Amino acid sequence: MDIRALLFTPALIVLLLGLLSMGSNGRDSVSLQGEGSSFLYPQIQAWASEFTARNPGIIINYNPTGSGAGQSSFLKGVVDFAGSDPPLSRDVWEESWDRVVQMPVVIGMVAIVYNVPGVDELRLDGEVLALIYLGVIEYWDDERIRALNPGEDLPHERIIAVHRSDSSGTTQVFTLFLHKSAPDVWGEDLVGKSIEWPVDDTGRGIGGKGNQGVLEAVRSNLYSIGYVEYAYAIKNNMKTAAIMNREGEFIKPSMEAAQAAALGALDSIPDSPDGDWSRAFQDIVYAPGSGSYPITSWSFLLFYKSYNDPAKADAVRRFIQWINVEGQAHIVDGYIPVPAQVRQVNLKAVEMIHG
Repeated sequence: MDIRALLFTPALIVLLLGLLSMGSNGRDSVSLQGEGSSFLYPQIQAWASEFTARNPGIIINYNPTGSGAGQSSFLKGVVDFAGSDPPLSRDVWEESWDRVVQMPVVIGMVAIVYNVPGVDELRLDGEVLALIYLGVIEYWDDERIRALNPGEDLPHERIIAVHRSDSSGTTQVFTLFLHKSAPDVWGEDLVGKSIEWPVDDTGRGIGGKGNQGVLEAVRSNLYSIGYVEYAYAIKNNMKTAAIMNREGEFIKPSMEAAQAAALGALDSIPDSPDGDWSRAFQDIVYAPGSGSYPITSWSFLLFYKSYNDPAKADAVRRFIQWINVEGQAHIVDGYIPVPAQVRQVNLKAVEMIHG
């Protein structure tokens, strides 16, 4: 018999194609699809690359649509996991806790970036920022800004206030800070992932999509100010303001300042990944403690407790385990690892997920 005829029988061809489609672990490749927080995107990309290199049969895709869109798609069952800067609200958690786990995977900071030539060291507090975004403070040399920056040559130029145009966890963190630091100025009705910005009514407000959109708007508009996740500010070499914390100190974003804020909020973390994380999120923003950066937050990944595909459930368990152990050695510049106490809670999710 011609050996070539034996090698290329239809049955053998089907078998070979099947083997080629399998991962190195001997089973079909599994794809996990996520979406959500644009802040988490660079970190998830880095994690996905390292994790897939060690687990070739698992593919991880992530679309940075924003925290609001990510939570919405996740709760509708459209994606396998979601990234969100804030956790589920308490109301949503009460409806979903029996099918969802959520875990802080990094600590993030919202940096205040600005484009004012000649001003390299800017100090601001929550009240002044609130008045800027309310449209009340119009010029950079307003007496309230000058009082915080004695000796700085502030120009008599109108302030352009840049904000997110999409539903964003970064916006929720920033507006929560404004409310907690200046409650008489910035009302609770102006806290959320997407709000109507009062400064827009003055013609001095600009919306940008995603952290990158806000950053580009600040970079291309002289005398503008905006808020972006710290990793984006570092990557793009933007000037950042020092912000007054609860102790009255002016603090710039840094790893040490974020860790100080996290330590001030540890008492409120739940003891299980299917617990209510909303209080822990509230407490880390404008947290007490000397040296703490006041616009700090946890950033979360959300997973289901049950997946229809057992192989997918196994892939999720392995990804969670890897993020909270080996993944801590692959933190992108500008992000801060969560404390060991938080990772211990996160790892409990491995036993909760099944297929």
